Amino acid sequence: MGLMLFPGDSDLTSPDVARSYGGFTMFRRWSARAEGCELDEMDGFGGERPWGDVPTTLEPLLDHPDDAGPDFPPSRCAAMLPRLQEIAAQEHDGSGGPDVARHLDDVRRLVVVLRLCVERDVECVFG
Repeated sequence: MGLMLFPGDSDLTSPDVARSYGGFTMFRRWSARAEGCELDEMDGFGGERPWGDVPTTLEPLLDHPDDAGPDFPPSRCAAMLPRLQEIAAQEHDGSGGPDVARHLDDVRRLVVVLRLCVERDVECVFG
């Protein structure tokens, strides 16, 4: 069992991003580091640092509950896309091992999903 992000339309052939809960936690920690913070320091993850102290458009993704919470409207998808595209453009030089390669692949897949959500004007379902 795990998490899946996908366009909220009726097209069952749409791409998605699926990870186990543990895999998503690792992805979220890696993404938070890319945004200049450690997840354990953040409010809601055991720390006290408020999300307002981290200048990132990825806060809705990083601070989203695993098992509940709102889906992302097209406007939120559009707001996160530029930063995710920057991350997706990074080359993997082999450092960080296979986890980094997997995280970059997940970011690239997420970019595809969010683009579709914006183009189709549908929510990105986080479930």
